[in-house]
Amino acid sequence: MTNPADWRECRVALPAHHNWLVLDLRNEDPETWARTLAGQHLGGDVPEPWREAFATDLLWYRGAAVRQGALCAAVLAPQDGPVVASYTVRELNIPPESLTVAAFRAEAERADGPYFGGEQILTEVELPLGPALRVHRQEPTDPDADSGTVVEGVAHYVLPRRYPTALEGRLLWTSLGLGAELVKVADELADSLRLA
Repeated sequence: MTNPADWRECRVALPAHHNWLVLDLRNEDPETWARTLAGQHLGGDVPEPWREAFATDLLWYRGAAVRQGALCAAVLAPQDGPVVASYTVRELNIPPESLTVAAFRAEAERADGPYFGGEQILTEVELPLGPALRVHRQEPTDPDADSGTVVEGVAHYVLPRRYPTALEGRLLWTSLGLGAELVKVADELADSLRLA
């Protein structure tokens, strides 16, 4: 398996028309980083408690990305609201014999539900980086609850042609009304994914 440290960087072209914030996963002072980014993003007219709350959200998303071993991560957040979506790219620890799109499909088909809106949608796609399985699904954050938050997401499981490894690029969101637009964004992000 290729060591991520061998790559200088993981690059994704974030759509310019959105308010994307890149999460600095290597910063040694994440609290200062989050407060600074929150202040820059929200501007000086926002009350301090809002800036602190936004910085706390940034730290949560950054922490989740670091725990996943993400190579790169970003969040989508309008200047007047909370985080709408998060995107991460991580390397998957998969045995060499399972580095096939067919193996990805078999694994996704075995994955636990429940999924809303019917079954998850599995599509084999060809990305500039390599062949991939595209998975689109909605599911509850707490399957045993009568009501609660539903997460929608599109993940691309990619087999880079130049590296003997597998990557997952995943866009997640909870604002289901934005689903149609964010599905397109997920595909744009996957198309732009590069390793350098």
